[in-house]
Amino acid sequence: MGKKCPELNSGSMSDISFLLLTFFLLVSSINTDMGIPRRLPPPLQPGMVTPDVHKRNIFVVKINSQNMLLFDGQTGDLKALRARAKEFLSNPNDLPNLPEKETVDIPLLGTMRVSQGVISLQNDRGTSYDMYIQVQNELMAAVNEMRDELAIGRFGRSYTDLSNEQRSAIDKAIPAAISEAEPTKIGGNK
Repeated sequence: MGKKCPELNSGSMSDISFLLLTFFLLVSSINTDMGIPRRLPPPLQPGMVTPDVHKRNIFVVKINSQNMLLFDGQTGDLKALRARAKEFLSNPNDLPNLPEKETVDIPLLGTMRVSQGVISLQNDRGTSYDMYIQVQNELMAAVNEMRDELAIGRFGRSYTDLSNEQRSAIDKAIPAAISEAEPTKIGGNK
């Protein structure tokens, strides 16, 4: 009988590989994509009719395939969009061509006049994703600035520093009413 070859104990090798795997899972970060946080409206019940929105309550923002911006029926600049959206939604002077306001009793805030304004975002099928996201960011920045201003005025803190209950009250006073239409062919593609 010949000499036996010594064997390696491989039991500890599986323990080491398991520990290495655990180490890398704990130490490494896995990037997750973040989308635009939006809560979709519930589907209409059968037989329900969509409510009519008065023309004065709609602020139409269009982006064509050349990434040109059109709002309020005029070509516009991305830098001016935020200010125009804030002016439209707040309607500080109760102008007849800007949105109507409804008097609502909101817990923690009392009776407030809430804008009925809706921002309608329409884009062309050829619109770049970058431009679409920039417009979305400007529109949400307008709403967030208005919420922040109200939070500081009423509670003395920024919107992000408020409790959930206070944030909910601010959200009712300044709703983020942004409607997105299905992409179509928008004129002005010169």
